Amino acid sequence: MKFRELIEPGTKIEFIGRRKLLLSISALLVVLSLLMLPINAALRGSMLNWTIDFKGGTEIILTVDDPKAGAGGVRGALGDAGYGGADVSAFAVEKAGKKLNGYLVRLPEFGAVSPAEAARVADAFQASFADRGITKAKWLGDEFGIRSGKALTRDEVTKFLAEQKLEAKPATADETAFGATEPGLTDSDTTYVYTVATFGLDRRVERALEAKIGPVSIEQVDGVGAKAGAELRNDAMRSLLGAIALIMLYIAFRFDFRYGPGTVAALLHDAIVVLGVFAVFWVEFSLTTVAAILTVIGYSMNDTVVVFDRIRENESKLKDKKLDRVINISINETLSRTFLTSLTTMSVTVCMWVFGTGVVENFALAMTIGIVVGTYSSIFIAAPILLELDEKYFSKRTVVDRRKRLSQTTPEPIET
Repeated sequence: MKFRELIEPGTKIEFIGRRKLLLSISALLVVLSLLMLPINAALRGSMLNWTIDFKGGTEIILTVDDPKAGAGGVRGALGDAGYGGADVSAFAVEKAGKKLNGYLVRLPEFGAVSPAEAARVADAFQASFADRGITKAKWLGDEFGIRSGKALTRDEVTKFLAEQKLEAKPATADETAFGATEPGLTDSDTTYVYTVATFGLDRRVERALEAKIGPVSIEQVDGVGAKAGAELRNDAMRSLLGAIALIMLYIAFRFDFRYGPGTVAALLHDAIVVLGVFAVFWVEFSLTTVAAILTVIGYSMNDTVVVFDRIRENESKLKDKKLDRVINISINETLSRTFLTSLTTMSVTVCMWVFGTGVVENFALAMTIGIVVGTYSSIFIAAPILLELDEKYFSKRTVVDRRKRLSQTTPEPIET
């Protein structure tokens, strides 16, 4: 029985001969990817399109009666209501002996009133009640604080907020009077202080969903502060650098000095290019994306190690050939394995990218890009850098010394 080969044995594609051009293209891609970060910071206010994981926001756990709603339906209803950045994850929940569809909704907003809307409402309030001597009108989260020289009633404030499409919470059962007073030197100096709580982001989400998919019950609301998000972002960057450092340590033990720098350069290239794609197309960058980049680094290193193992094996077999020919032969010999592995993995990630939504879609996008650049870097970055280092630092050795060194090395067999 004869098996078909994706790439026929004996293929002699010239890779090393074009190394300077390809290394230049790779360097250009890395520079452009890095340049996009400050460009985005200047034009868009942030280097990357950070999600709630990194910049903070609100997490809402809710249940929906309609079993057909689905995460896509919830996401669509929120998008129609103006919450296009919502991330929705579905899970099963049992409540009062009844199975319901639960959803974790993550929004970049911190409250029902955005900073721009808060400023507009405060200015409108001061203009509407100019005759009351308003000295302060300011939002603190979902609470509206007022200081005035003349008294206000709850009904007046509630009506004004309703006109601004904001819903004030009703008075509590133990409230005896609306607001408080701060006496001055004379009766005319008395200051009236009011705090009006409004229904928060959860109420708006609830109403938006009820209008589209039926009854909704808010189970829990949590805020993720910007400081916590910044700490997560820093931890994510440290995890990437830590992974690369551990890989460098592994390569130092597995190979000699010539092989290590090429591997590290390939890993950095892969991570930076994936970041560059997310920066250029302003795709949401989350903790899931960081996980995808770490996976890509591992995938790329595995592919590079396979190529390097074959190079090291062929160095001892093909002692009459120069290193550039040995590298080119080795890449051609592992080419079939490289492409089969990459295509198999990509068939999964592409399907996830096309049919997935939310964090799944972003994870699959990062993986798909990473597989492409990881395969590219193993051939066109890691191996050429190995050759450059050998020519610069090792080629001065005599042929006898090189053959003696190779004869003492027992290469590890690899599977193709």
